[in-house]
Amino acid sequence: MGKNGLRSPGPGISRIDQDSTRTHGYFVRVGYRLTDKGWRPKFSAFFGDATHKGAGGALRAAKAWHKEMSGSAGKSKRNGKAKPKAKSTRKKTTARRRTARR
Repeated sequence: MGKNGLRSPGPGISRIDQDSTRTHGYFVRVGYRLTDKGWRPKFSAFFGDATHKGAGGALRAAKAWHKEMSGSAGKSKRNGKAKPKAKSTRKKTTARRRTARR
């Protein structure tokens, strides 16, 4: 049980209730990576109560997004290995300026 008497929404999902800024909803973080400033989430999102018709709807949306992003946080669903970066197939061209003929 959390401070407010409710069950914990799950790993990576935090409840935010800040009356001073009228912010109420769930904040979700997925897939941490190491940066120069420390560990940071690869993906994060906020699911507000007002947008999702209440706290229950916001929690359902947060859990669905967390589940979707957890499966695709840099991993291929097919074999579990990291996806290689796609190579561009576009031919590089230089832009030409058109000048008005007089």
